[in-house]
Amino acid sequence: MSEKQKTMAAKKAVKLDDLATDATPKTKTTEKPTVKAAKPAKPPEAAPEEPKAAAPAPAPVIHGGVPAGPMRPMAPPRAMAKAEIFVDGDYVVYPTHGVGKVERIATEEIAGHTLELIHITFDENRMTLRVPTTKARTAGLRKLASRKQFDDVLAVLKGRARIKRTMWSRRAQEYEAKINSGDPAAIAEVVRDLHRNAGQPDQSFSERQIYESALDRLAAEYAALEKIDKPTAIERLIAHLKSE
Repeated sequence: MSEKQKTMAAKKAVKLDDLATDATPKTKTTEKPTVKAAKPAKPPEAAPEEPKAAAPAPAPVIHGGVPAGPMRPMAPPRAMAKAEIFVDGDYVVYPTHGVGKVERIATEEIAGHTLELIHITFDENRMTLRVPTTKARTAGLRKLASRKQFDDVLAVLKGRARIKRTMWSRRAQEYEAKINSGDPAAIAEVVRDLHRNAGQPDQSFSERQIYESALDRLAAEYAALEKIDKPTAIERLIAHLKSE
């Protein structure tokens, strides 16, 4: 082998060694990704508590445990009439209907019960009312007021009006309760408080209605007591109102 050939063979061997070195797999060091620890989640904030509504006041209770609803202004209790003996032809006063006349007292059988009933006629209303004699006192049935009692009623009419500073609806309820109480002095208070003289403000429609109802009820008893007609009785009562 010539020198030239030996040199060529040596170069080929060097190249083969280089290729072998390049073919050796290189191990790469892979860096592990650093995992950040997750922060603990915050607990959800509790929703603010809504203020609790105040418990409603318990409704007043009537007999039997039944709620009676909102309180209303207390009406004057109906006075129990004194024990009286009624006879045919008597003029009487029934609280919610006014002056009537005893037509007759008779014993009748109703629903298997024998009752003694007072038949009362109201000419203006064309109505007849039957009241058991045993219930007459609790129903407020009474005879006409005496003249002395009516003198006190006329004195009430001459007094100063006493008007409460409350809503008209409440006052109206109180006035109607007085009218239906059957007490002439209480009815006179309604007439006195709602009467308007010259120069005073006019009455509203509802005031006028209650005023006329009270005046009519009072005049009916005054007319029966004095044995005059109702228009004359009304004129006399109004005259007392104006003479204060």
